[in-house]
Amino acid sequence: MVTPADGTRVLDPDGPERRLRAEIERLREEATHQKGLAHRRAEFWTKAHIVLGFPAALLAGTAGAAGLATADARIPAALLALASAGFAAGAGFLRSDVRCRANKRARHAWAALEGRATVKLARERLSAEDLAELLDHRQAALSAYDAEDPQPGSSPALPG
Repeated sequence: MVTPADGTRVLDPDGPERRLRAEIERLREEATHQKGLAHRRAEFWTKAHIVLGFPAALLAGTAGAAGLATADARIPAALLALASAGFAAGAGFLRSDVRCRANKRARHAWAALEGRATVKLARERLSAEDLAELLDHRQAALSAYDAEDPQPGSSPALPG
C-alpha cells in the first residue's frame, strides 16, 4: 500500500506479486536448509548402519568359527554370539538403513523444490498457481521421510 501526502491509501499494484515472490523465496530458502539437513542425516544413518552391521557380521562369523574349533571355545563363542546378536538387534531396532534411504529421498525432494522455486523466481511474472505447485512439492518433500516414493500432488491417506 502507498500513502500519498493527503493521507489516503492507494493499493500497490505490484503488492500481491511481491508477496508471492517473497513467499517463493522463503520456500526456496527452506528447501535449501532442509536439503542440507537431510544430507547430513543420511550420512549419519549410513555410518550408524555400518557401525552396527559390520561388527555384528564379524562377531557372528568369529563365534561360529570359535564354536567349531574346540569344545573349550564354547564359552568365548557364546559370548561372541551374544555380542553379535546385540549389534544386530541394535541395527534392527534403529532401522538405520531405512532412515538413511528416507533421508536420501527427502534430500532429493527438497532439491527438486529448491530447483523449481529458483526457476519460478527467474520468471518475470508469478501467479498463485506457481505458489500452489511449490507448496505441493513441499508437501511431497515432507512426506518423503515416511513414504516409499512420494509424488507431488498426492497426499497420504488419512486414517479413517
